[in-house]
Amino acid sequence: MTRNRLIAALTVSAVVVLDQLTKFLVKLNMQIGEDIRVFGDWMRIHFVENNGMALGLEFAPGSIGKIALSLFRVVAVVVIGWYIIQISKKKERPFYVICVSLVFAGAIGNIIDSLFYGMIFSSSIGQVAEFLPADGGYESFLHGRVVDMLYFPLINGTFPSWVPVWGGESYEFFRPVFNVADSAITVGIVLILLFFRDRLGADLNQQKQKSAGAETEGEAGAEQ
Repeated sequence: MTRNRLIAALTVSAVVVLDQLTKFLVKLNMQIGEDIRVFGDWMRIHFVENNGMALGLEFAPGSIGKIALSLFRVVAVVVIGWYIIQISKKKERPFYVICVSLVFAGAIGNIIDSLFYGMIFSSSIGQVAEFLPADGGYESFLHGRVVDMLYFPLINGTFPSWVPVWGGESYEFFRPVFNVADSAITVGIVLILLFFRDRLGADLNQQKQKSAGAETEGEAGAEQ
């Protein structure tokens, strides 16, 4: 195994294990909506579940939207996994491999929830969930809900009355509740955009050129 493949494997393994461990601990010890204060009011373990994307954003409403999101995640994992294999074959900078691996690991962490949690857990609404319940899970394959628990309401206040539209209304920063997988995806993407934006663009352009070349060869062969 090359150094970059080892780095990628260790990064992905560490993130996925930590992500699933925290989700299992929350799922098996807390009810939905339960809140544990860790450091005062600004850091909490707040258990919520969502059908959507990172940070609780909704992909599309209803069962069809949930299936579409789960399938989209599968395709994304396959594409990113293929890309990691390609860059691991080269003498790529380890830091870049780590950044891409963080995104890959985060995607895997959330896709596990989407694919399997509905089948292996009972519902956490009004009670602590049970692992592998005798009566079956709360949903079918592809319909699992993503477990979120990290909540950082750092700043709370009220907009001054003179502020247009929101004057007098309360505000909170940072409102989204997320998980370890979301954090890995966000950190990986931010680091890539900060340090490797040109590198990623070059890879995309190279892939487009290969695709265009293959189409040209195919047309030439058809004409002959």
